[in-house]
Amino acid sequence: MAQSVINERDGYQELEASEELKASAVYNDDIAPTRFAERTWTRWHIAALWVGMAICVPTYTLGGVLTSYFGLSVPEALIVILLANILVLVPLVLNAFPGTTYGIPFPVLLRSSFGIQGSNIPAVIRALIACGWFGIQTLFGGLAIHLLFAQVLPGWASLGGTGEVIGFVLFWLLNIGIVLRGFDSLKLLETLAAPLLVLVGVGLLFWAGPKVDWPALMTAAPSRPAGDSLWPWFFGGLTAMVGFWATLSLNIPDFSRYAVSQRDQIIGQIIGLPLTMLLFASLGVVLTAASPALVGQSLSDPISLIGAIHSPVLGSLALLVIILATVSTNTAANIVSPTNDLQNLFPRRINFRRGVLITGVIGFLLMAWELLRKLGWVVSEVGLDSLYSNWLLGYSSLLGPIAGIMVVDYFLIRRQRLDLIQLYTANSRLYGRFNWRALLAFAIPVAVTLVAKLSGHALWIYNYGWFVGGFSGGLLHWLFSRHTITDAGRA
Repeated sequence: MAQSVINERDGYQELEASEELKASAVYNDDIAPTRFAERTWTRWHIAALWVGMAICVPTYTLGGVLTSYFGLSVPEALIVILLANILVLVPLVLNAFPGTTYGIPFPVLLRSSFGIQGSNIPAVIRALIACGWFGIQTLFGGLAIHLLFAQVLPGWASLGGTGEVIGFVLFWLLNIGIVLRGFDSLKLLETLAAPLLVLVGVGLLFWAGPKVDWPALMTAAPSRPAGDSLWPWFFGGLTAMVGFWATLSLNIPDFSRYAVSQRDQIIGQIIGLPLTMLLFASLGVVLTAASPALVGQSLSDPISLIGAIHSPVLGSLALLVIILATVSTNTAANIVSPTNDLQNLFPRRINFRRGVLITGVIGFLLMAWELLRKLGWVVSEVGLDSLYSNWLLGYSSLLGPIAGIMVVDYFLIRRQRLDLIQLYTANSRLYGRFNWRALLAFAIPVAVTLVAKLSGHALWIYNYGWFVGGFSGGLLHWLFSRHTITDAGRA
């Protein structure tokens, strides 16, 4: 084609790229806008995506994190989980809009606010967090495989940590293999897994429910110091729970670019996220409370709980469900985003396949310390469990400003108008190489949060980092940009 062509249908756009645009240093076919024919995800596919991602081992442990680390009672913890997921729906739905309208993935959308090259800064931050989550989920999946083998293979349990490392490698290969088959394979996995996972969750609630002392569970005193006000603990827990999906609130365009319509992505997310999170987190609270009656000891980890069930058939089936749940979460939430983000760095050298492999290697390396501990090659008291809560709070302070900047840039500054051709042009006259206004609006809240954390003063800035960062980042971006907005939507 001599010239690139923008096709429009019912307010949605698709790009037919010219050979010249395809030769651009910031273009490749895998991060190019989806064509109309590829946008086949209905509200039920979107809902299934969220069910598949929300039902996972970390969700199961959220109730325990809130009651032990944040000092909340069980009813308070469940309210926080529901409220946090309703709140996080706002940036999820809003940031999904440009993906659905223009068919573009998250890092390409970042080009409109941060500049063509500047987009790599928030994209790489998001990618590294996703790689960390990929490694964590792969550890859970590897443990489930190890326990499954221990159920059916005599002598396997004696391998201990070595068996867990073998399970990690097998689970790693399974995840990478599924994603390499493409988005159709991912859509099929999520669609098949979602109803099964919901049924299993409901069934487990009914199974464990009779063994729970419900009045004692719901009226147990919170673990926070007596006399402390509820609200600092409540909002600290709320920030951490919002941080749980703060990652997807940024890169939701990676999936909404396949949605049939805005209505489908909105309804699908509303159906799929809040109630699923509440159900599975509640399941974690109930099963943890019931675990002494079920297996003779209190266990907050579902994999360990299932591994303690002395029934090879029941235990094996339950572990297979855990493996399916972890695969459906890991492939969608933790591989797709960094794959696209890494492609954005070097589109001419990194395609989808290479991006998946690089993501896998980084995730593997990030867990190398934990794997060496399991093998007994490194002796250390610093393990994964001790980092979990601070991990949620810490990275939410980084991602909040990015979410705020993205929403303000698309809806207030550019008024939902993007130029697809310019987004894939290396020397874009419209978006530039770096948008220093957006980068400054990101850097200031992050710096203030870091100072608050290190100095110990105004710690509420860190504790409520996602909210503070999201609001201040969006406000600063709007203030820095408002005098330079043109009719073309340029800032």
